[in-house]
Amino acid sequence: QVHLVESGGGLVQPGGSLRLSCAASGRLFGINAMGWYRQAPGKERELVALITSGVIITYANSVKGRFTISRDNAKNMVYLQMNSLKPEDTAVYYCNVGFATGYDFWGQGTQVTVSS
Repeated sequence: QVHLVESGGGLVQPGGSLRLSCAASGRLFGINAMGWYRQAPGKERELVALITSGVIITYANSVKGRFTISRDNAKNMVYLQMNSLKPEDTAVYYCNVGFATGYDFWGQGTQVTVSS
């Protein structure tokens, strides 16, 4: 199986920044994509950013220009740099890996709260 552990969440003021990290371990061969999702209370879980094995990157329109996804293949890490944070960014952020076989694995999530 695959284990994903997120870190880096916390409480920040509007306009602040956070850098989320996701450490992947386990049987990682065959990963098609790695991404970040978020879910706020009362809302659907949504894709924030995705990076494929071909290094094709997709962002949600709401975070374009503010968030950056990156990866370190040697360390099996994926990151989400979040700048210019807004209160509406408040959510639990989840790391996800997807395989071409159709399997998906999720981390436990890390809370991001943007408030003054």
